Amino acid sequence: MKILMIGDIVGGPGRRAAVQAATRLRADGSVDFVTANAENSAAGRGVTAALAMELLDAGIDAITLGDHTWDQRDIIGLLEREPRIVRPANFAPECPGRGFTTLEGPGGHKVTIINAIGRVFMKPVEDPFRTVRRILEKEQGLGKIILVDFHGEATSEKVVFGRYFDGMVSAVVGTHTHIPTADERILPKGTAYITDLGMTGPRDSAIGRDLAAVTASMLSGMPNKFEVADKDVAMEGVIIEVDEATGRAKKIRRVRETLP
Repeated sequence: MKILMIGDIVGGPGRRAAVQAATRLRADGSVDFVTANAENSAAGRGVTAALAMELLDAGIDAITLGDHTWDQRDIIGLLEREPRIVRPANFAPECPGRGFTTLEGPGGHKVTIINAIGRVFMKPVEDPFRTVRRILEKEQGLGKIILVDFHGEATSEKVVFGRYFDGMVSAVVGTHTHIPTADERILPKGTAYITDLGMTGPRDSAIGRDLAAVTASMLSGMPNKFEVADKDVAMEGVIIEVDEATGRAKKIRRVRETLP
């Protein structure tokens, strides 16, 4: 199975880039299944229920989230009833929604998507290592193909997380920093890994926001309103090829699709 995992979608430009790229890559047979981190889809902060459904209806198979999960309050009800959306599994147990889901992929092969969030330079949450390990060991009906979106700030934490789960899952991909890393590889026990998928949105920006406004704020130290930029828009992510019988990854490559 060929799986496209799309990096953090930022605002309207990012949504358009994600849908356009996913549609084209499906049409030409490059990918069979698509996931996307959509936690910045609503003007850069969270995702609304309407925008989440827009992405799902346009052909995104599963949506993952992160530290901006709760920024748009109307997403809460959808998290409870829509199995194609997952928020970090290591949020408090009382939080609405689910931290993992298992969907039917092409050919009837089950695909499990797990979302977790890091603790280094992030708000306090439960241990992501033990949380994901508990899902893998105790939950029934997981797919042979298991994809993990680890939403974290520190590259060191992401590297250790990927190595820890090598051989237990098909892929560990990092999100959150909006900068694609050049360390994609198949780990020794068969897990595809990259520290960060990058950003789907305007590259002529400060991680998606208007560069002039961010620069002014940094120079003055004063708060400013950061609007989503709109120039040089691209989808960034990876395409991973996974053996359906074993769940092991065979190939991983970075992709960047620019909007015309």
